[in-house]
Amino acid sequence: MKNKFLKRTIPLLAIVMLVLAACGSGGDGDKKDSKDSEDAASSYPEKNIDGIIMWGEGGATDIIARTLAPIVEGEIDGSFVMQNKAGSAGAIATKYVSDQPADGYTLLFGAENPNLYQVLDIADLSYQENFVPISVIASSYAGIIVKADSPFNTIEDLVDYAKEKPNDLIFGTTGEGGLPSVVLAMLNNELGTEFKTVPYDGEGPVSTALLGGEVDVTSVTVSAAQEYVESGDFRMLAVVNDESIESLPDVPAVTDAYPEIGKYLPWGPFQAVFAHKDTPADVVEKLSASFQTAVESSDFKATLESLGMEYMNISGQEAIDFVDKNRSTSAWMLYEAGETKASPEEFDIPKVEE
Repeated sequence: MKNKFLKRTIPLLAIVMLVLAACGSGGDGDKKDSKDSEDAASSYPEKNIDGIIMWGEGGATDIIARTLAPIVEGEIDGSFVMQNKAGSAGAIATKYVSDQPADGYTLLFGAENPNLYQVLDIADLSYQENFVPISVIASSYAGIIVKADSPFNTIEDLVDYAKEKPNDLIFGTTGEGGLPSVVLAMLNNELGTEFKTVPYDGEGPVSTALLGGEVDVTSVTVSAAQEYVESGDFRMLAVVNDESIESLPDVPAVTDAYPEIGKYLPWGPFQAVFAHKDTPADVVEKLSASFQTAVESSDFKATLESLGMEYMNISGQEAIDFVDKNRSTSAWMLYEAGETKASPEEFDIPKVEE
């Protein structure tokens, strides 16, 4: 009897001991993981950080990224290697960053475009599902621009011509889902204009195309156009807003001539920095703090002001909420204008309450 009891009891004790050991090691593992995360954050960065710019050289995203990175370097005690990866309305850069390790060493310097990738069937990516915001740096406005020697002196001149002679004018874009395509959707669907379109890899290239006479008109951020406007190369016919802006007070708001476009406004581009969604929270926090201090610097604020951009400098949940609202506004605007086949509802994008 005694032997039978031992035969039954010893295996049970062994199982209990194994379970307890597993639980104990699990607890130690959790502590170790937490300590590893803290250690990673305290020693971060141990190598160069790749800053991936989703648009080509010379545009607002490029200007902001290359101006801000050196200031952040001083705050985080590390170095950035900045690279432009233009193409597919920023999707090439966005996909590249999402495919890199979630360690905080590859950051996306981007704009609003990924908010429309899914509804436009450009890529199965979104800020909401694939990234975490490090900083929403600033917001801006779109301007509708032509060359200074263009026959169009007002937005009404341009619209009337594009309605009377459909597809006679070429509207330069930055590809499907880029800022010019959204502005073009407003004009076409609200005012009945028709343009030919030619895509370019970013605001810099499309501005160069306008300067060279390859296109007749385009829409870029005020920040990207302002230098050309001030030098006398471009004429800004309207700012896509419901009122004029401080940096260009003589340029009329598009609603001055066409109040019906006001239902889409306020709306506009933004500049932000994102990391892979699985980046350790401590690293995200360290990056966000460094960017917040850098954006707060007087030198960078002066840069934003000179570019006609609105200072924001938000992170965490506030940044998440801002990006979500921009996505909802843009996606539903294009859908209701007939520019997307897929409803935003298919991607759980709520409609912003008016």
